[in-house]
Amino acid sequence: MSRIDDPEKKKALRTRLARVEGQLRGLQRLIDEDADCEKIAQQMAAARKALDKSFFSMVGCMIEQGDQSAEHVAKMLTKFA
Repeated sequence: MSRIDDPEKKKALRTRLARVEGQLRGLQRLIDEDADCEKIAQQMAAARKALDKSFFSMVGCMIEQGDQSAEHVAKMLTKFA
């Protein structure tokens, strides 16, 4: 089982996830304020894309660390795609 060992990469990933968290809170506000559905959908898509970038950043760390086989990484990508 691999972990993110590099403190800088861990910090960057946590920062990215904090931004996603902020986006989700913003989405909740939009819903509470009865915002236009298209605006809500646009923000949902942005949050989803930001979360995807976080996921791929984490996968990149696994690849860089080299402690998982290419086959394992490929299976994980297929499983969680």
